[in-house]
Amino acid sequence: MTEPLLAEKRANDPEALKASVLKHMRYSLGKIWEDLSLHDLFMAVSLAVRDRLVDSLLDTEARYREQEAKRIFYLSMEFLMGQSLANNLYNLELLDNMRSALDELGVDLDEICEYERDAALGNGGLGRLAACFLDSIATLNMPGYGYGINYQYGLFKQEIQNGRQEERPDAWMEAGNPWQIERSNEACVIPVYGRVEPTQDASGHYNPMWVNWRVLIGVPYDVPIVGYGGDTVNYLRLFSAKSSREFDMKIFNQGDYIRAVEQKISTETISKVLYPSDSVASGKELRLLQEYFLVACALRDILNGFERQGFEIQQLADKTAIQLNDTHPALAVAELMRLLVDEHRLRWEEAWELTTATLAFTNHTLLPEALEKWSLKLMQKVLPRHTQIINEINRRFLKLAQSVWPEDPLTLQKVSIFEGEDEERMVRMAHLAIIGSHSVNGVSALHTELVKETLVPEFYQLWPQKFNNKTNGVTPRRWLLKANRKLADLISEKIGDDWIRHLEALRGLEPYATDGDFQQRFMAIKAANKAQLAKVIKETTRYNVDTASLFDVQIKRIHEYKRQLLCLMHVIHEYLSIVEDGRMPTVPRTYIFAGKAAPGYWIAKQVIKLINNVARVINRDRRSQDVLKLIFIPDYRVSLAEKIIPAADLSEQISTAGKEASGTGNMKFAMNGALTIGTLDGANVEIREEVGEDNIFIFGLTAPEIQQMRQEGSYEPWKYYEERPLIQRVLDTFNSTLFCPDEPGLFEWLFESLHTQDTYFHLADFESYIETQEAVGQLFLDRSAWAEKAILNVARIGKFSSDRTIQQYADEIWGIKSFR
Repeated sequence: MTEPLLAEKRANDPEALKASVLKHMRYSLGKIWEDLSLHDLFMAVSLAVRDRLVDSLLDTEARYREQEAKRIFYLSMEFLMGQSLANNLYNLELLDNMRSALDELGVDLDEICEYERDAALGNGGLGRLAACFLDSIATLNMPGYGYGINYQYGLFKQEIQNGRQEERPDAWMEAGNPWQIERSNEACVIPVYGRVEPTQDASGHYNPMWVNWRVLIGVPYDVPIVGYGGDTVNYLRLFSAKSSREFDMKIFNQGDYIRAVEQKISTETISKVLYPSDSVASGKELRLLQEYFLVACALRDILNGFERQGFEIQQLADKTAIQLNDTHPALAVAELMRLLVDEHRLRWEEAWELTTATLAFTNHTLLPEALEKWSLKLMQKVLPRHTQIINEINRRFLKLAQSVWPEDPLTLQKVSIFEGEDEERMVRMAHLAIIGSHSVNGVSALHTELVKETLVPEFYQLWPQKFNNKTNGVTPRRWLLKANRKLADLISEKIGDDWIRHLEALRGLEPYATDGDFQQRFMAIKAANKAQLAKVIKETTRYNVDTASLFDVQIKRIHEYKRQLLCLMHVIHEYLSIVEDGRMPTVPRTYIFAGKAAPGYWIAKQVIKLINNVARVINRDRRSQDVLKLIFIPDYRVSLAEKIIPAADLSEQISTAGKEASGTGNMKFAMNGALTIGTLDGANVEIREEVGEDNIFIFGLTAPEIQQMRQEGSYEPWKYYEERPLIQRVLDTFNSTLFCPDEPGLFEWLFESLHTQDTYFHLADFESYIETQEAVGQLFLDRSAWAEKAILNVARIGKFSSDRTIQQYADEIWGIKSFR
């Protein structure tokens, strides 16, 4: 390669960027300017940006290799990346230059960026956290990589038909993806199924042979991940499942073409869709195959790269750290042991020491039902050798546990990897991950304490040194610099732009919280963001909303414990107060919901239906339509969140205390100047500590109070209904046809559920919630006081940068350094 070409590739002035776009128009797309569509323009611009990413990617890799850097590999079933073009331009600091380049061509950069489809590689907070972490790892110049699955369809595209969620395939890659770089020469061969035969090696030692397995091929695709400033570009490696040509050809040559095609289709289904339904046996098997496919491809690839650098296998933990993002990649424990024992011929003890020193596990849930368990029978069918290994891990672990609890069989049952007997025997993946990792972390201070005290107290008693907290964070590059450019510019005007890399620098805004001019400019930006969101609402729901009203927002995955229903009950209460009592709300409000329900989660889908039915009644009622609006925006995704969050006045973080591990939406909202109404759950506890008790609205029972009521069986929701008229009036609407005139009885189940069980304490917290919401309304009337608190939320949110979180992981778990 000649020096002039290198110089052209690295030039980033507007003229060079324009030339690069035109080059890709001609040579990558094979088109002339007059024939370009919007899609073509997006591809040409993205490929011009990708050139620069690849240059830095290769330079970054050379830097790491030269210094023999220890690397971190982050294994996750989800990476909710959102749109990449604008984010890459911001992090490369090329946004303005690219805008100038395209202006000369008569092209609107914003239109090009908006055209991009979100990468549908995740569902909710778990996947978005992983994406934020990759951004921070690169920004901190650390050698770190994501490993995931290259889902062809992702989760699903949500449409609302007659108020109900309908799932449609999200073929996000059908028109091509400019960011992915295929690495077919680094494909991984993955064995599944078959059986294990007991044999002996030349020395007469037991040597199990996994035979008659079928083959999966994992083809890697790299997505460059650029840190802010462009100094470091790492990558997210995504694997697509392909059929084995050799295996297919054997069937084909035997004359069974149909079976060959079926095998290919069956194999490639593994990377087709995120989280297939596990409500039927075939869905469970596919999901287990997906989890193993991710783990096996990742570990094979990691070890291949490790060996290419000339390291000895005994150096694995010195040069490699692997983080398991929740229980989905927990099979990494068994797979790494298989590779070390079966292929690298290490003694069990040496292999186990390397495995536990290399792996670390993040727990993300306190819901027992969300802790993954797999049928032992199914695992024996799909992964016979791994089942053997897990049995041996458990045998050795129980021997250790018995020395601690010598005459306590109940505790041994509690900590065993296996649960149940015979046909019902299950493999507890959280236990496997805890036993096989040197570190187990929670994701907020409260969550970590609950993990130690209530979720797995026996493991904490056994290994207290393993357990630690790493409170989640979010990247300020996407969630403030990109999502809220006007606010970011105002902040930088006042305190400089150091906050982009060091979010704690936002403390410099505190003196401006009471500055009248700054307050006005701050609130004018909020008003502009609300106007932009109002256009989105009009386009997607056909409803007009009052941008002067209080935008009260709850956007997240639909789940009972997140309590969208509690917020909706407040909306119903406000509506009934208007139409039955003639009492107008303290301030006009627009309630905004967005979120997807899992396709098989009937209750969550019914909540979506209820929200839309209530909206239809309220929004059409002339008595309430000027002061109360209820909106459900369909197809929640990262790019939509980037429009909603900067426009929010109030952030709803109202999960049942003790159920939310952390939450990250709460951080994004506060970073953008929304006040929080919430329970003392997850990271809300730490947000209150940072922003101050006077600048957040806290209500409801605490986690210890709820735990005590559960243990004592003292919560009687029907008494709340019988003794409290406000609760009774709201619940009675579910037994009526008010919100279902065409489908009588549609919501009677909800009345029965809340009246008799109320698993998530809606009724217990309802009156406290109403009172706190009234305080919210009163404060909103005082625009200066509201602005002051909103500015202080921004100024004091510095702790919740994912940069801080990643630095703690690097220092305290991974042993990773920055390399510039």
